Amino acid sequence: MTRVLILAAGQGTRLRPLTNDKPKCLVSLLGQSLLARQVTTLRKAKINHIHIATGYRSDQIEALGFDTSYNPRYAETNMVETLFCATDYIKQTAALGEDLIIAYGDIVYQDQNLDKLLACDNEIALMIDAKWEDLWRLRLDNPLDDAETLVMDAGGFVKELGKKPDNYERIQGQYTGLIKLRSNKINDFIEFYQQLDRSANYDGKDFDNMYMTSFLQMLIDAGWQAKAAMVNSGWLEIDSVDDLEQYESLFDEGHLDQFFRVDC
Repeated sequence: MTRVLILAAGQGTRLRPLTNDKPKCLVSLLGQSLLARQVTTLRKAKINHIHIATGYRSDQIEALGFDTSYNPRYAETNMVETLFCATDYIKQTAALGEDLIIAYGDIVYQDQNLDKLLACDNEIALMIDAKWEDLWRLRLDNPLDDAETLVMDAGGFVKELGKKPDNYERIQGQYTGLIKLRSNKINDFIEFYQQLDRSANYDGKDFDNMYMTSFLQMLIDAGWQAKAAMVNSGWLEIDSVDDLEQYESLFDEGHLDQFFRVDC
């Protein structure tokens, strides 16, 4: 069995004014909120225990009836801190012997992408998009401006991610913000985090603001096996108003399916 933790604490400043009065995950994409679209996909896979780690405008997510954890320092911390504000839920998942999916709140993905992640029984599984460049070229003039390194070994295990690339050779895909932890590694995952040096610098960020990719890279460097669950498009990240307008324009033109199929 699998349970899910969706990270939805951020203020979504690049989506203003849409996020002036709502959390980023409740912004609408083609008539449904990002959260509703993600929850629908999870429930199709018979994953019904969905927990939300909240922060900004947490009241609006709580009003929807979800179990939640709250990051009171959401305005001054990053996603890893939000993740571990839900430690009680994570520990409960381990105690039940269930796997845990950790999902960013600003993504949507198709059923078959989730199926690829669920099929991985490794310590960590990461959804990786092999066709990432198509989506990045839609959103950016130069994909290298925003892309991050993603290097795998011959067995499909991720060895490096999250660095700034100088060229395309070290980009074998892009990490998409969807993680699965095997049940017997969840407590080790918590312990690894708790033993980190709070005074250290992590890829230019302090402990409270480390990137998720920095944390994943530390796990990999410590010997954890992070398997790439490879997909070919079938997902979207909604980070800005420009992203949203691009996707909705493509939908109106009948061309969004090459990136993500919308089941309205």
